[in-house]
Amino acid sequence: MSLHATQPRAPGAPAILSAGFRPFFLLSALWSAIALPVWLAAYMHGYAPGGALPAMVWHAHEMIYGYALAAVTGFLLTAVPNWTGRLPLRGAPLAALAGLWLAGRMALLFASAGPAAALDLAFGAALIALIAREVASARNFHNYPIVAVLGVLFAGNVLVHLQALGLAYTAALGNRIGVATLLALIALIGGRIIPSFTRNWLARNRPEVAEPAPHSKLDWICLALTVLGVGAWAAAPDADVTHALELLGGTAAALRLSRWKGLSAAREPLVFVLHMGYAWLALGLLFLGLNGFAGWVAQGAPLHALTVGAIGTMTLAVMTRASLGHSGRPLAAGAGTIALYLLVTLAACLRTGAAFSNHYAVITSLAGLAWSAAFATFAFTYGPLLLRRKT
Repeated sequence: MSLHATQPRAPGAPAILSAGFRPFFLLSALWSAIALPVWLAAYMHGYAPGGALPAMVWHAHEMIYGYALAAVTGFLLTAVPNWTGRLPLRGAPLAALAGLWLAGRMALLFASAGPAAALDLAFGAALIALIAREVASARNFHNYPIVAVLGVLFAGNVLVHLQALGLAYTAALGNRIGVATLLALIALIGGRIIPSFTRNWLARNRPEVAEPAPHSKLDWICLALTVLGVGAWAAAPDADVTHALELLGGTAAALRLSRWKGLSAAREPLVFVLHMGYAWLALGLLFLGLNGFAGWVAQGAPLHALTVGAIGTMTLAVMTRASLGHSGRPLAAGAGTIALYLLVTLAACLRTGAAFSNHYAVITSLAGLAWSAAFATFAFTYGPLLLRRKT
């Protein structure tokens, strides 16, 4: 899975529309930076978004099916052409897809339930159709599971909108499905790219250090246990068997991570941040299991270790690395990149730790500000790179 090959130029298309990662990474970062202050205004001051979803449900939905799905879209629109050998989406079709995503965000913020559902779900349906067409046209059948993953995300989004429409009380389930699917993607894709990038960096910079363990049956077992843990949480979060699976999944993720020589690459931020993101996945699952069995972990801490920690860190890690590599820039973390990694780590620590504190509201607000600052820093640092071609 390549994150580094530069994309061919699209004659006549502006740079922002020359490759899928450009508009979607920028939109993902901007929306993430904006949506958190909107949520903090609702949480701290009672401001209610004008759309059909209650503020809490809207916050969860927009973090999953807004910002995170845009980041996944940017990744897939860049990776799928490498997998299939077909030309990437660009120009007017790419603009139309990005516009549909943006229309969904505005509808969820201001419109009634029907139009919001129609616009938001139209984006998911269009993305599934596009990726399925590309995979099928190239007869690239071993990548069909990614279409299934998008289908699961779409189903979770439908469940949220069913509640907004007054048809079923399924928003919490829909949002859990979204989080679990994103975590499964981190487990799957992270298991490919983290040891690969670490191995490459160590070979160039620390050849005396043993390389990460090669992929083996143990990796498949650990991956299966991790996915089973997040899946059980989505389906039945309060069941005793779920708590056992969460502990197994977290232990398996930690074991897998320990084989990838992360500490040996700690001086390379672009590599080490990937290990940090996967560590949050292991920690969050362990927190879920411990909380379920013994109440040892404060409520809210496990979820935010998984969302702010794992999803937030991994999306920024992939967005920064892919933006540099696919635009032909050196794979080097400048001051802005290091700053945004530190900010998202601070946000994860504060938001997870807030549940243990007597100053919950204050620490939660600081975590939200750190999160927004991290994604705003991405937009400020990488926006010029995404908006224009290398000169």
